[in-house]
Amino acid sequence: MSTDPAHHGYLTRSELQHLADAVPPPPPTGSQVEAADRALSASYRVLENTDRWLMATSHAEVRSPFALQHFDCALGVLFNPAENTTPASARLMQRLFEDAEAASTIVKMRAHRPRPVGDDPNREACQRVSDTGRASASYPSGSATVAAAYGEGMAAIAPDHAEAARDTAHQIALSRVICGMHYPLDAQTGEQLGKAVFERAAITPGFQADLALARQEYVSLKASGKTNPGCAAERAALLQTP
Repeated sequence: MSTDPAHHGYLTRSELQHLADAVPPPPPTGSQVEAADRALSASYRVLENTDRWLMATSHAEVRSPFALQHFDCALGVLFNPAENTTPASARLMQRLFEDAEAASTIVKMRAHRPRPVGDDPNREACQRVSDTGRASASYPSGSATVAAAYGEGMAAIAPDHAEAARDTAHQIALSRVICGMHYPLDAQTGEQLGKAVFERAAITPGFQADLALARQEYVSLKASGKTNPGCAAERAALLQTP
């Protein structure tokens, strides 16, 4: 567990630094890789103001416990943060959030890559974004890092729905590309970092203790029989591609 009073994740600052150090730098400005990344980013503009765009707006919220709801359809349950019926699951995700966010922030401090909405001030974002937000660093995507860690966490909680949980995490990362908040490589790198964060966090005693309780909560959610009525609309939105 972290000994830093300002950090409440599973990992220590030295562990987070080690994970961040393994992340490569963003593509050089003017390189073929960067040009291809920009072109792919632009292709997602066809999804602006579609149902998939609206889903991306929802995916912008990655804080726990609210983000638990993104995994309702993948797990076949109904998380209800307002009722606080899954405190262990919320705690597990919050601690993963702390670790993933910290690791991505360390990388961002090494090199500043502008966001798509920063490079193009006329590009529409699917969320309210300030001038400061447009000018902030894009590489790697912190939201994609968090999402990938969440996906692995949900896969551990509900192994019977592991593939669906991971796919949901990927869709959350992709939403940041659709939103114009990150380039595809930013999201891809974030996903890789998030999985690395989870792999290290998963072997800590704190995570294992939280996981045991979260699995009990999942069993109770399944037994309740409650599901999210919006899953059909979610499946339809995911069919929309560039």
